[in-house]
Amino acid sequence: MSGEAKKVLVLSGGLSAERDVSLNSGKDIAAALVSKGYRVVTHDFTDVWKLIDVLKQEKPDVIFNGLYGNWGEDGEIQGMLDLMQIPYTHSGLKASALGMDKFLTKMVAESCGIRVAPSQKMTVRDFLADGTLIPMPYVVKPVSDGSSVGVFIVNSKEDLSKIKYEDTDREILVEKYISGQELTVMCLEGKAYVVTELRASDAFYDYRAKYTTGATQHILPAEIPDEVAKTCKIYAEKLHRQLGCNTVSRTDFRYNPADGVVLLEINTNPGMTSLSLVPEQAKYAGVSYADLCVKLVENAKCRKI
Repeated sequence: MSGEAKKVLVLSGGLSAERDVSLNSGKDIAAALVSKGYRVVTHDFTDVWKLIDVLKQEKPDVIFNGLYGNWGEDGEIQGMLDLMQIPYTHSGLKASALGMDKFLTKMVAESCGIRVAPSQKMTVRDFLADGTLIPMPYVVKPVSDGSSVGVFIVNSKEDLSKIKYEDTDREILVEKYISGQELTVMCLEGKAYVVTELRASDAFYDYRAKYTTGATQHILPAEIPDEVAKTCKIYAEKLHRQLGCNTVSRTDFRYNPADGVVLLEINTNPGMTSLSLVPEQAKYAGVSYADLCVKLVENAKCRKI
C-alpha cells in the first residue's frame, strides 16, 4: 500500500443468532489486517445509533462487514452504508437481499439452469394449520436466516411436534429432502477452485456441526466424480455472477446419483472463523487467510449516489 494505510473498521457481533460466530470472526479478521499494515478499529454492533456515532468519529475508509445472519448479510446494513457512502466488503444490497432469501435464490437459480429441490413457501401459521404439498421426507427452514438456525428435518408425523418458531407469521420454506453428500464451493473473484464435502458426525450439518471443533470432517477435495465437481463449480460461478456478488461467496449443494447436484443455498457473506470453509478453500487455491482479508478490503465498494 502506498501513502497512509487505509483505516478499516471491522464490524462484528450484530443482532442475529450468529452473533458469537461473528465476534470470533472479527478478532481473526482484525489481527490479519493489522499484520498487513492496515489501521484497524473494531466495533461490536449492538445499536445502530452507536454505530453511526463510531463512524462519524473514526471516519473509516472501509467497513469490513463481519456480520452474519439477519441485519448483517441481508441488505440492511449494506443499504445504510450505501446511503452514507462508505465502501464495505462483500456483496451489495441487491445481491445480499436476494442471497439471504432462499426462495428468491431458488427462483434466480432456476432461471439460469441450476437444479433446485421442489419447495413451498408459507408462514409458520399456515404450515401448522394446513400442512404442505411437499411429501415426506422434507426440510422446514426459515426463508431468511443462516447457519442452519431453525431447520427441521421431517421424516414422519412424529417429527412435526419438534417444529417450533416463536413468530407464527414468519415465512418458512418447506423443501423436499435431498439425501446424499453435502458439498460446498467458494467462488473468489468469479472463479470456483475446489469442492469440499462436509461429513457431520450427526445426521444433519446443523449449527453445532458447523461451529464445534471435530463435529464435521472437511474432505478437500470432495470424493466425488469429476463431472459432479465440475457441475458444482459451474453452478457456483453462475449463481455468484447472476446475483452480482462481490469478491467472495460460498454455495452449498447436495449430491446423489439419482437427483444429481441440487442447490441448497448461497452465502454472500460466508464465515471467516478458524473452522470456516472459505478460508480453507482459499488456502487450497494459494490465497492465505490474511491475503483473503486484503482482497475483500481492496475490492470494497458502495453504491454511488
